[in-house]
Amino acid sequence: MTGSIVVTEAALASLIGLTAHEIPGVVGMAPANLKEGLSRVLGRANAREGVVVGREGEGYTADLYVVVAYGVSIPTVARNITERVEHVARTQAGIDLKATRVHAVGVQRV
Repeated sequence: MTGSIVVTEAALASLIGLTAHEIPGVVGMAPANLKEGLSRVLGRANAREGVVVGREGEGYTADLYVVVAYGVSIPTVARNITERVEHVARTQAGIDLKATRVHAVGVQRV
């Protein structure tokens, strides 16, 4: 008997969001859209906040909206996020991301 495993876009976004939080220099995630902003105001933030997973042909793309710590190298943090997120998506979800874009939308003192 053979079956298939389907990883939903929501599950992939949660996996990516949790992974991004582990990167040194990441303070948090920023709302990716108005709906997420309202959820945060209402106290319903979740692991996939700040992550937008999209379809591109047969593959997926990921946009991450992050807030970084003041004084860190933003390009270094973005590179670390990209490498780690792509590795985790491949090894834990079996998905090769076609593109991973990191948007540093804020800087915060820690």
